[in-house]
Amino acid sequence: MSWGTELWDQFDNLEKHTQWGIDILEKYIKFVKERTEIELSYAKQLRNLSKKYQPKKNSKEEEEYRYTACQAFLSTLNEMNDYAGQHEVISENLTSKIIAGLARYVQELKQERKSHFHDGRKAQQHIETCWKQLESSKRRFERDCKEADRAQQYFEKMDADINVTKADVEKARQQAQLRHQMAEDSKADYSSILQKFNHEQREYYYTHIPTIFQQIQEMEERRIVRLGESMKTYAEVDRQVTPIIGKCLDGIVKAAEAIDQKNDSQLVIEAYKSGFEPPGDIEFEDYTQPMKRTVSENSLSNSRGEGKAEPKFGGKAKGKLWPFIKKNKLMSLLTSPHQPPPPPPASASPSAVPNGPQSPKQPKEPLSHRFNEFMTSKPKIHCFRSLKRGLSLKLGSTPEDFSNLPPEQRRKKLQQKVDELNKDIQKEVDQRDAITKMKDVYLKNPQMGDPASLDHKLAEVNQNIEKLRLEAQKFEAWLAEVEGRLPARGEQARRQSGLYDAQSTPTVNNCAQARESPDGSYTEEQSQESEVKVPALDFDDEFDDEEPLPAIGTCKALYTFDGQNEGTISVVEGETLYVIEEDKGDGWTRIRRSEDEEGYVPTSYVEVYLDKNAKGAKTYI
Repeated sequence: MSWGTELWDQFDNLEKHTQWGIDILEKYIKFVKERTEIELSYAKQLRNLSKKYQPKKNSKEEEEYRYTACQAFLSTLNEMNDYAGQHEVISENLTSKIIAGLARYVQELKQERKSHFHDGRKAQQHIETCWKQLESSKRRFERDCKEADRAQQYFEKMDADINVTKADVEKARQQAQLRHQMAEDSKADYSSILQKFNHEQREYYYTHIPTIFQQIQEMEERRIVRLGESMKTYAEVDRQVTPIIGKCLDGIVKAAEAIDQKNDSQLVIEAYKSGFEPPGDIEFEDYTQPMKRTVSENSLSNSRGEGKAEPKFGGKAKGKLWPFIKKNKLMSLLTSPHQPPPPPPASASPSAVPNGPQSPKQPKEPLSHRFNEFMTSKPKIHCFRSLKRGLSLKLGSTPEDFSNLPPEQRRKKLQQKVDELNKDIQKEVDQRDAITKMKDVYLKNPQMGDPASLDHKLAEVNQNIEKLRLEAQKFEAWLAEVEGRLPARGEQARRQSGLYDAQSTPTVNNCAQARESPDGSYTEEQSQESEVKVPALDFDDEFDDEEPLPAIGTCKALYTFDGQNEGTISVVEGETLYVIEEDKGDGWTRIRRSEDEEGYVPTSYVEVYLDKNAKGAKTYI
């Protein structure tokens, strides 16, 4: 089965077919090229996806990856990153093994095809030229024969005519002979050209064309084989990365199987355990005896760890209620918000208010109720000094000994700090040892350096070690205190720590041994539980007897403010209210609407007119 014998007369169709084969090859190259672009795009999107969900450095997210479930998710992200890398490998291999090779092969194929069809056209033109020569000699032979026949007839006519002279007859005879000779020559020439054409035609149809068409057939078959090999390579490129992709997927499965829910639950305990004990039973308070109140578990002076009732005391101690702060100042601390005020809206329209639509106003609770709720909240506040410290801690100050944290969290922080200091000490010790060795070398070999040049550096390292050791001892003492190995620090130690503002008024003996809770309040050490006898205080009467502050001016609301936080008050744009306390530098102004409605608003939300500008300001009494 050969194109040269079977398709000897299909030159043009073969030319079209081979061109179509090249087009198919180029189409396949384009297909593979688009596949590589898809693989690169897919790999890029996978990498971006993995990067998007990677934990940010030095952020809270890093702490979340202590849990095995989060670690499994992180492993999944890393495996997906490797998964994306395999798709990049697919793209690279397709480009190098298929696209580049096929592109070169197409160019070679085009040149080979052009050469074969050029030879075919050349052979075709040659046979056409031979055919034209044959036709020309045939027509010439035919013409000469006809002229020789006419000349013979004319001679015979002249010879038969008695009126024609002998000279004319002789001339006609010679002319006939000449024409006859020319016809013979044309016949010989035609015969020669015919034999030559037949030879060339046989060569054309049985040698040249079969050879050229056979070469074209082989070229086309090689193209088909090359296309098939490229398709196999296409599959092999995917198959080569399949084991690695499988390993990536196996890694995800392994990470998922490594999830330990019990371990995660234990980590939650370690992260959030406060070390406090659950509150005891609330004792019955007998109000049938007016001057005799049972101090309950939630009362101010009761020790946290004891379940027994404290001795009862009667009477009020108005002069000793707040030994460190005045009542008006305490009320301001209890009711003022502990966060920076919001910035004013971009416009005065209600829609620009950052707090959104106003919520319905709730009736303001009496201050005594709020104080009672504050005093009985968990963890409990056992003394007024701890209240003041708690309020100061809420404003952003963090104590050095982490006393604002629950016992268990404080222990972890202190242990972490001690470990860090020990590592720093070890680094400095190693550096000191290295300097000492270098100094010994200088002493033995003075030509290598001056030993005295290292004294300053050695003294500096020793000084750093001493500082770090003192710092570590301080934190170890605090850690030992938390762990119960050492007694709690006394009153004087607490004053030196900087966490307690000394006041000239009398103090409650129990307060010095209190521990701070996460919100800034205190709970006592279990090892330091003691019964403290404090007279029962009637706070409700104390606050009910307090007269409201006088108005020092008026203010006009520039924007609507929805007071949703504790101690704030809602105002409407354009509303006029009374100012009872100026801005102390924290961005809040205390105002009053009526006898029962007062609170704080951002200073930037109101325009204040003090007494010299506000005529007729009055005070609600």
